[in-house]
Amino acid sequence: MSESDTDCLFGIDGGGSTCRFALLTGRVRSEMSLGAANAFTDRAGAIATLREGIAALAARAGLSDGEVASARLHAGLAGIMTPADAADVASALPVRQARVTDDRPTSLRGALGGADGTLAAIGTGSFFGRQAEGDTRFIGGWGFRLGDEASGAWLGRTLLSSVLHAVDGLRPRTPLADAILAEFDGAPSEIVTAAQDYSPRDFAVLAVKAVDAAGRNDPLGLDLMRDGAAWLTKAVTSLGWTRDEPLCLIGGLGPHYAAYIDAQVCPALGNALDGALALAADLPRAGAAP
Repeated sequence: MSESDTDCLFGIDGGGSTCRFALLTGRVRSEMSLGAANAFTDRAGAIATLREGIAALAARAGLSDGEVASARLHAGLAGIMTPADAADVASALPVRQARVTDDRPTSLRGALGGADGTLAAIGTGSFFGRQAEGDTRFIGGWGFRLGDEASGAWLGRTLLSSVLHAVDGLRPRTPLADAILAEFDGAPSEIVTAAQDYSPRDFAVLAVKAVDAAGRNDPLGLDLMRDGAAWLTKAVTSLGWTRDEPLCLIGGLGPHYAAYIDAQVCPALGNALDGALALAADLPRAGAAP
């Protein structure tokens, strides 16, 4: 195909463990995944991953360097904290019409399909977003050390803390607390030692135990899920959401909160990769008037 009749869109969803790529040429969509692309923890590595994925999809589609350069691209990446970060990454890509943001706008666009609505994205981390009457707002997404409330990592860390509280007699022992303690040979000190080296993902693995225990009416599991749901409700309410409006819950943990909140829960229309492609399509074509 000639460069003049090619309309190619690249969408990228980059996270701390996996970076997903999509290329849309006409009606043909192809996808692939590579390793991490976190622009905060490893800027150079993230750029290298992005360039590798773009090149691989372009080669698969038989695109020339010129066709790649004239494509449109939107990348939503973990670790983009400032406009300068975004501009630095975008300038290193082989696509002239490239826009880089953090990963919140792509998730919101994918889930809501461009319509007004409110989103709670809760996996290992968390953030909350709302689009209404042309205005888009986000809260959260500040990372595990200072934020990520209601997330899997937050839930898992709170679970271990609650087990220690149970050992100290500050809350009742429950089957969930006893089961977690048993995993550490009944030694609270082992919990403290192990937690020193836990990553957010390690804590998030424990969140599954809290979700399952809550489903069995374990008092500790229920308390944890209700605490997370209370934070979720507080966050989306602060964005302007009201209970008569649908609420979209996404992420590995998000949908599990549906049973603990007073809300009309609606399914996501798509994922962050879909959102990245849609945002790429919103960009002006190369050479077009802004």
